[in-house]
Amino acid sequence: MANTSPSGRRTALLASAVAALGALTACGTDGAATGATTSAVTDGTAGAARQSSATGTPPSAAVSSPAGSGERPPSRAVPSDTAGSASASARSDGRCHTSELRASVGRVDPGAGQRNFPVVLTNVSSRTCTLYGYPGAAFTDSSGSQVGPDPRRAPGSPQKVTLAPGRSAWAGLSFASPEVSGARAVTPAVLLVTPPDERDSLRVEWKGGKVPVGGTASTVSVTVLDAGTGP
Repeated sequence: MANTSPSGRRTALLASAVAALGALTACGTDGAATGATTSAVTDGTAGAARQSSATGTPPSAAVSSPAGSGERPPSRAVPSDTAGSASASARSDGRCHTSELRASVGRVDPGAGQRNFPVVLTNVSSRTCTLYGYPGAAFTDSSGSQVGPDPRRAPGSPQKVTLAPGRSAWAGLSFASPEVSGARAVTPAVLLVTPPDERDSLRVEWKGGKVPVGGTASTVSVTVLDAGTGP
């Protein structure tokens, strides 16, 4: 083993001390950086914004936790089809209900052996509402029993009709004149009119004469609703 002089030993000890001090300094620096990062991630809005950015959610959508809580708020469920749900809800809430309408039957418009009547629905409420599609219709006698089958729907393209207070929509009710067709006919007492998507009906006194209820050419038809009170 080589002999080392006292000055050589002191030099070696000094180099070892410097190396140990450098190692301790480096460890202290790493610990401080890690602590700062953890604090920033869990600290309210800033941390939430960074996390949402990492998952692809815009920072503006991030929800910060209550100050000092140190906890992430529970995630909020978002409907899968928000736009569709909102549209359906608006359509449902905005439609005209039976209690907001008055029904009437306009004057007959005869032609080519046909009898055509406008069935009119008028908005008697104080709000604007909408109608879409076909009204329901049925003839009854004075005791309330239905006579003849339900009118069939004539081909058509429904359009939403917006009714301000006092405005009306109409649908055409048509059938071959029994005197011409030879169909079995009766004279109803009442026409029941049901607005689209409603269950309750409106009663209208029928003054249109005989209606075919059986036999050849006994079909009664109704058209989609359109704005106004008739053609």
